[in-house]
Amino acid sequence: MIPLDEARTRVVGACSPLAPRRVRLGDATSLVLAQDVTAPEDVPPFANSAVDGYAVTVSDVASASREHPVILEVAGEIAAGDRGDVEVRPGTAVRIMTGAPIPAGAEAVVMVEDTTRLDGDCVEIRATVPAGSAIRAAGEDLRAGQFVVAAGTRIRPALAGVLASVNALEVEVIPPVRVAVMSTGDELVDDGSPLQRGQIRESNRTMLLGLVRSIGAEAIDLGIVRDDEAALESVLERAAGTCDAIVTSGGVSMGDYDVVKAVLGRIAEMTWMQIAIKPAKPFAFGMMHRGQRSVPVFGLPGNPVSSLVSFHLLARPALEIMMGRSEPCGAPQVIAVADEDLSRRPDGKVHFQRVRARYGTDGRIHVASVGAQGSHQLAATALAHALAIVPDGEGIRAGSDVTVLLLDDLT
Repeated sequence: MIPLDEARTRVVGACSPLAPRRVRLGDATSLVLAQDVTAPEDVPPFANSAVDGYAVTVSDVASASREHPVILEVAGEIAAGDRGDVEVRPGTAVRIMTGAPIPAGAEAVVMVEDTTRLDGDCVEIRATVPAGSAIRAAGEDLRAGQFVVAAGTRIRPALAGVLASVNALEVEVIPPVRVAVMSTGDELVDDGSPLQRGQIRESNRTMLLGLVRSIGAEAIDLGIVRDDEAALESVLERAAGTCDAIVTSGGVSMGDYDVVKAVLGRIAEMTWMQIAIKPAKPFAFGMMHRGQRSVPVFGLPGNPVSSLVSFHLLARPALEIMMGRSEPCGAPQVIAVADEDLSRRPDGKVHFQRVRARYGTDGRIHVASVGAQGSHQLAATALAHALAIVPDGEGIRAGSDVTVLLLDDLT
């Protein structure tokens, strides 16, 4: 058996980001920038009001207070989108809306809450303000030529807004990985028909398609492939020609004879591993080289829970690297509190126990076992928010800290 870190280093190290692609900004959220971005113009492009109110000169309102308000003539009004072709002269004020350009002669803006509009186009000002008050200066957010964001940054919604503000209508990004997912086996049924003796419902492919989509990759469903080497080889070759990665489940244990192992061993450069973890000890990884293309193949174990765990521990970080995401990749790792004993026996492996997780009144994450931990018991695992990492030994006592991998939001 090999340590998990060694297996993960081998798998992740063999994968590299896809070739960049230029896309519309509206299609770029969650993708990773492939080039630095600088601002071509000031943001905001002109000085504008931060509030609804009145643009004034500071000297005109220097003595204003609630007890002794100042009355000014209203010389005009400027709304957001107006050119602002009006001037603030001594003794006057200009009504101004949030985002509207600051008129010539104005030194500050008094909030509308500190004013009262009077008859005869006058306004009562009840507060003094310093120069620059409630004025957003041109370039206050970004200056023309200023560095905005570096290549390798994931475009979250707020960053997409920043890019829109600097007129980056198209951006260079690493595209989503196209991941082919398949199930193999004559025993699998997914058409809703009654089960015959020896048949089981397909579940791994359905789960893996969802896991692939959950990390922002594009899942390509190759369906169920029967136990026929020629048919499987044809499907794998087609996938290698149209997809960026391939995920299979089953047929990776030592000593197994399975069509997946037989075919991949012939058409790809594969490494068959036994990893010192439980569940998900067997794992296979390799490359299908086709011309200039090298397509990673992730061979996950067939037991559903093992398949889920090995996806998160090995396939997920590699796929995220292919999408340009920097380390650390994979499920977020946090320190939680064990609310009960997480028992185990020494066996030379690191155990990944499925646990429910919640926030306690102390602000920390607390975890407890979902119960059944068998590698075939997906129903119990579906209740898990996280995987508790339990090192080799006698387990973790209730009340102790435990490192967990978060698989889901704690909602």
